[in-house]
Order: sequence, then structure tokens, then C-alpha cells
Amino acid sequence: MNCSIGSLYICVKDMKRAIRFYEALFEQPVTENDEVYSVFDINGFRFGLFAYEKMKEDHSFGSNCLPSISFGNREVLEHKLSGIEICFPLTRINGNWVAEIVDSEGNHIEVTAPC
Repeated sequence: MNCSIGSLYICVKDMKRAIRFYEALFEQPVTENDEVYSVFDINGFRFGLFAYEKMKEDHSFGSNCLPSISFGNREVLEHKLSGIEICFPLTRINGNWVAEIVDSEGNHIEVTAPC
């Protein structure tokens, strides 16, 4: 099989609010800023924000698909968790520290760091 995954997007209700949230989480500015579809370039991976209501699409928020974002170590991860809604507490699972957060738009996002 010859395929690759170079991007994903999550649905957002408020593009400006979502951009602020992810700029703080990623510690970098948004790469492409648009009222319908904005993008963060994370080491060549395109993490998109899609303002679904502007395109009159339906969407259900929740935990049906979880983007997983890795950080360098537990200390950095704990710093990222400060002040963010956590729906699955920081837990050691095999060789990783894992938590699940809720972003500014209601999306569940997994965050990890190696043990």
C-alpha cells in the first residue's frame, strides 16, 4: 500500500477563538488564516480548522475521532495542560503519558509525552 496522511482538520464554531487556542497550544502563529479554513503547519503536517457553519454543514462535537499531539516530555505536557479543560486525566499508558483535553470549540484532543 502506498499512501500517506499529511493533514487533518477539526470543525470550529469561532475561527478567531480557535486560532488563539491553537496558537497558544502549538506556540506558533497560524500559517494560513482564513474565515472558513485556517491551517497550522506542524513540521510539515497540516492541522486545519474548518468553520463548518459558514459552509452550512452539520457537525457533531465529541470524542469520535481524536487527533493526538505529542510533546517532548512530561513537564512540557503538564505545562500545556495548565488552564485547559481536561476530560481524561494525565495517565501513564505503556511508555507514554496521555491526557485528553477539550479545545475552545468542544473538540476532544489527545496530548501525549514519552515516559
